[in-house]
Amino acid sequence: MALTFDAGSGDQGLAKILKTLADKSIPGTFFLTGQFVQRYPNDARAIAAVDMHSIGNHTQDHPHMNQLSDTAVRDEIVSAEQAIVSVTVRHPWPLYRFPYGESSSRTIAIANSLGYGSIRWTVDTLGWEGSIDANGNPTGQSVTTVISRALKAARAGEIVLMHVGAAPDGTTLDADALAGVIDGLRARGYSFVAIWDFIYG
Repeated sequence: MALTFDAGSGDQGLAKILKTLADKSIPGTFFLTGQFVQRYPNDARAIAAVDMHSIGNHTQDHPHMNQLSDTAVRDEIVSAEQAIVSVTVRHPWPLYRFPYGESSSRTIAIANSLGYGSIRWTVDTLGWEGSIDANGNPTGQSVTTVISRALKAARAGEIVLMHVGAAPDGTTLDADALAGVIDGLRARGYSFVAIWDFIYG
């Protein structure tokens, strides 16, 4: 199975995520926006410096792609690619993830024409929701629920969606739960690969 991390806003959980992956010798696949690598170039380079991690394209500024014109869709993907290569000296091709998971036959065809395949996920941990919503109400999410969602969805070929930034309440549930997710899945007999390995075996 594969652990994937979207980086489109903050970097609050990244250091802990990278340390956990390093400590447990686990590859991660990081989908970076152009804005992220421009705002946090040292973080982007830290991800890229680890050979076992894969890097993917997550658009320039994380828009709703289905609402954009064909030209704007292409520009989002190409601009992100250029930013990622410029900062990390690594190419995200052919890994691409649509913001919010929103796509259509039109936008998928455009991504494909640029040489990218759309990488979705089989389980979203919902760690990005945080524990408290914008109105101060509990979301029901916690480190425990992040781990539970990943384990309940466990199957060969699972792609786990997590995030490197903080939730609106400032929590980093995905980063805090990552070690538990890895340990729990390993205890069930699963091993981990980068998305590259799903594509190229």
